[in-house]
Amino acid sequence: MNREERENSKDGEIIDIKEILNLLPHRYPFLMIDKVISLQQGKSIVAVKNTTINEPFFQGHFPSYPVMPGVLILEALAQAGGILAYKTEGDDDLKDKLTYFMGIDKARFRKPIFPGSTIILNVELIKKKQFVWVFGGKAEVEGKLCAEAELMATFISK
Repeated sequence: MNREERENSKDGEIIDIKEILNLLPHRYPFLMIDKVISLQQGKSIVAVKNTTINEPFFQGHFPSYPVMPGVLILEALAQAGGILAYKTEGDDDLKDKLTYFMGIDKARFRKPIFPGSTIILNVELIKKKQFVWVFGGKAEVEGKLCAEAELMATFISK
């Protein structure tokens, strides 16, 4: 979904940081979602991660050329997928469960992400079978594809 489609979308749910904190167990410095700008239950989510030089991973990756680690870009996509799953199933069905990665396929890193970037995370539900979810995700900055992957997750009781 491009910017114009998001702006013209009438059926996408917007989620603020307060609700994200209620949905995901992650906290700073590992919470990778700042807001959700569109969510269609059972279909897709568009979330935002803003990066700043103050984030701890930039201090060591790499000190003279700060780049967001690819594994954290995948984590951001996975967290967006988790929100999509929680909102699709309903809070009661998954509220006492944690999302666990089961697999990552077709991961590709196209462009580095630097401090000061706004990452748009586009995640679509590919399929769901019981508590196994498969998502396709793309991370973009300024309309340019930076990373993409297929992610598989499940839900485990706390």
